[in-house]
Amino acid sequence: MKTIDLLEKAILASLEAGEAIMSVYKQAFEIEYKDDQSPLTEADLKANTIINRHLALTEIPVISEENKQIDFSKRKHWNSCWVVDPVDGTKEFIKRNGEFTVNIALVRQGQPICGVIYVPAEKTLYYANVEENKAFKAEVDSHASSIDKVYALSKPLLPKETDTNSVQVVGSRSHMNEDTLNFVDDLKSKGLQVEIVSKGSSLKFCLVADGQADMYPRFAPTWEWDTAAGQAICNAVGIDVISQETGEPLVYNKQNLLNPYFLVKPKE
Repeated sequence: MKTIDLLEKAILASLEAGEAIMSVYKQAFEIEYKDDQSPLTEADLKANTIINRHLALTEIPVISEENKQIDFSKRKHWNSCWVVDPVDGTKEFIKRNGEFTVNIALVRQGQPICGVIYVPAEKTLYYANVEENKAFKAEVDSHASSIDKVYALSKPLLPKETDTNSVQVVGSRSHMNEDTLNFVDDLKSKGLQVEIVSKGSSLKFCLVADGQADMYPRFAPTWEWDTAAGQAICNAVGIDVISQETGEPLVYNKQNLLNPYFLVKPKE
């Protein structure tokens, strides 16, 4: 199956998952807590079921936050896999601030080759084909939009030109810590004027790819499903997602699915 066909399946999966998420969002819902104390709602589970059903048709294995994780002894033989977060930003979902997303990425040999981020509360879709260096944003009028409708509404993502003394740095709604503040202070010490732009979930990647911010330092724990789709969208428009441990792009389907700290910034 061609990459474009796989991307279209991911887009349709994200839209249908978004509809299910919003059906829960509009009602009272219960909150459970997993072993790591991260929250879980009915929306996470409904969206995960829908996405897995769509992606099963591709016969490519899936790593999802809400699936039972497969041992690395099997995963290490995978050439390709999907990396999924059915509801990224469950804390934002619980706060009802709209800043939560559906994340779906296709990874090949450790690198994302296409990705989808859907913002169901706004019906805004971001998607990218890294192989073609193309990423787009579409503001749809329905979760049931067809692929043709998505394409008709799509506009290319364009990062900012970063040749001024003013720098917009994306910060998290929930994870602004000392390391990040130190990073900001270092930028200021170089004579730069720094503005903090706060967003939840993987929307932080989208802000950089869409020219609404210059960089995104994430010096706090994340998992592969938190970042794979965002990295695909950024990579497609010339934005790097660099591990602060290796100085290289983040890689996926690792033995440990936890990410190192990273920095999202334009290629040098």
